[in-house]
Amino acid sequence: MDHMSPRLRAFLSEPIGEKDVVWVDGVSHELAINLVTKGFNKAYNLLGQFLLMHKNEAEFQKWLICCCGATECEAQESSNCLKEWCSCFL
Repeated sequence: MDHMSPRLRAFLSEPIGEKDVVWVDGVSHELAINLVTKGFNKAYNLLGQFLLMHKNEAEFQKWLICCCGATECEAQESSNCLKEWCSCFL
């Protein structure tokens, strides 16, 4: 990846641990509220959803947009963040 945002770099710098969902690159404060309301309060919860979708970025993005109110940009950045994290740690 040529350009990595500071948030993405920070997220990828260590294991996911107990990070709140707002740590995921692409998750805005508003989207985080929507996710927490749906039970996705930790980054590992969102990662679990990504893994349940077999790391299918298009499916995950569609789910974020349709079910959680993400913008297209938020969905793309979030799925990319989780994909990159999987590449580093799984």
